[in-house]
Amino acid sequence: MYIEFLTEYWYLFALLLVILLLIGLDPGSRGVRGAKNLIPAQLPQLQSKENTVILDLNAKDKFAEGHIAQSINVPFAELADSIGKIRKHQKKPIILVCENGNHSRKAVPILLQAEFPTLYTLAGGLVTWRKENFPLEKS
Repeated sequence: MYIEFLTEYWYLFALLLVILLLIGLDPGSRGVRGAKNLIPAQLPQLQSKENTVILDLNAKDKFAEGHIAQSINVPFAELADSIGKIRKHQKKPIILVCENGNHSRKAVPILLQAEFPTLYTLAGGLVTWRKENFPLEKS
């Protein structure tokens, strides 16, 4: 019975496999190994529930143009050399933020190696944050 169905409607089975493959390959649906993805609406909720630290990985000039309130700026290029600066926050959940999410994903292994246990990345970075009309501070 199943074999008859598969032979007669093989194209439906093939379409199902393609859809499952595409869902599995969608980079936006997966977090980075060792970090959880946050959508912008989840960030304020997480901040209110836990004592989090927002680590903005943008360059200093980009940070000055606009950043999430209470963010600490450590440019990605300086992250490995600045672990000591942020070590005091090691036990707190760290939310990694950058312009589009690329530097946040690259920062996860660096911080895991430095034994930061709880990491989050802002999905889509500040680009998505702005699109959803969340506020930014300027310095």
